[in-house]
Amino acid sequence: MSGARCRTLYPFSGERHGQGLRFAAGELITLLQVPDGGWWEGEKEDGLRGWFPASYVQLLEKPGMAPPPPGEESQTVVLPPGWQSYLSPQGRRYYVNTATNGKLPPENGEDGNTESEIWWESQMRVPRQNVDSETTWERPSSSPGIPASPGPHRSSLPLTVNGYHTSGTPAHPPETAHMSVRKSTGDSQNLGSSSPGKKQSKENTITINCVTFPHPDTMPEQQLLKPTEWSYCDYFWADKKDPQGNGTMAGFELLLQKQLKGKQMQKEMSEFIRERIKIEEEYAKNLAKLSQNSLAAQEEGSLGEAWAQVKKSLADEAEVHLKFSAKLHSEVEKPLMNFRENFKKDMKKCDHHIADLRKQLASRYAAVEKARKALTERQRDLEMKTQQLEIKLSNKTEEDIKKARRKSTQAGDDLMRCVDLYNQAQSKWFEEMVTTTLELERLEVERVEMIRQHLCQYTQLRHETDMFNQSTVEPVDQLLRKVDPAKDRELWVREHKTGNIRPVDMEV
Repeated sequence: MSGARCRTLYPFSGERHGQGLRFAAGELITLLQVPDGGWWEGEKEDGLRGWFPASYVQLLEKPGMAPPPPGEESQTVVLPPGWQSYLSPQGRRYYVNTATNGKLPPENGEDGNTESEIWWESQMRVPRQNVDSETTWERPSSSPGIPASPGPHRSSLPLTVNGYHTSGTPAHPPETAHMSVRKSTGDSQNLGSSSPGKKQSKENTITINCVTFPHPDTMPEQQLLKPTEWSYCDYFWADKKDPQGNGTMAGFELLLQKQLKGKQMQKEMSEFIRERIKIEEEYAKNLAKLSQNSLAAQEEGSLGEAWAQVKKSLADEAEVHLKFSAKLHSEVEKPLMNFRENFKKDMKKCDHHIADLRKQLASRYAAVEKARKALTERQRDLEMKTQQLEIKLSNKTEEDIKKARRKSTQAGDDLMRCVDLYNQAQSKWFEEMVTTTLELERLEVERVEMIRQHLCQYTQLRHETDMFNQSTVEPVDQLLRKVDPAKDRELWVREHKTGNIRPVDMEV
């Protein structure tokens, strides 16, 4: 696959790798190395080399050939006098009539947009009013009165993977949240449309809780970041309804709660093992005490030896259980308590970071809405002054129109700047969400594996304890098999006999 080319799907800062390659969404990269492990080495068109996650790019169908940007057409097309062809920041070609100098011919019937406004439309999917010059997405006809022949239609919707735009915009609309849909139909809200009856493009995006998603009706085929597994980074972009019905809960907050719950479960397991240790210690103490009991201490012979071994085995068993409790403390309980001791603090820090990025995104969205409202007001003012000019021609009215145009253009520039800042904030949030959710996924796997290993250690210690306990009773079994009442009687008689001369009858 070395030498093949790929297009970046998401922006990458390069900070997660010692030799990371920084890039934005939509760039072309030539692959140099594609080893296993999820990291590839590549070279950008400017010659910079470095490593990047394989899930952040998409291989092109024909290696070495980059597909043309959406809406691009042949550069050899002859345009009518005064018309110029440009590419928007989204790569879509549009046309500007510089000869009209901002005066849209009423008989044309086409919407006119500046380059900035076409950029707004491509970014926010909202039709804009003509401000400075006549513009159109369709190639203009060289003959007056003949409609322009449209080129091949290409959707201006950005590439989405796993429901996220290449700029990092999540694409799945959540179940419940505050929604804001950008309308592109020719209704009363479209103040800039000079031909309300013109067919408009279908809405492409929807904003939910200040996050921009593709519209469900126009959402293209998606690809998961980690398609072979149920990864956190693929399924927690939307907000979820609070179980108490008091609002919504961010997907990241749900992941965080799972992590905190796992930490609590780990703590409770540690407390369970501590109680087991207390039982073992108390049991060992009672066994040792019982082994010192003097009951039946006067038993003699082989049975007496077996009985003495029974009491000694209790003392040995007590020692075994003391060692078992000590190992439980050092090899099971303590590691469970100390593992990720600062986990809660780290999670709060992580939560605050993601929450701050989400707040910044909300702030940027509010600024976009404010700028959009300001632009609408400026367009309304411009339209009203234009109507006044049609009623009564005067130098003052023309000056007012020029002033209104300048203000409308400034409002448009402000909106473009706000949208750019919003997209940057959303891309940063997207990148941090991917990085952090993958880290949470790794920590969860690490936690489960650690607990599994220490519970296996617990069962191993139990088996060893049972084995040692068995070894303490083996001498007792051996002595019990040697108990011989006849032999015991012989030994006792030899030691305690008083004489073997039996009595006889008395003689007279």
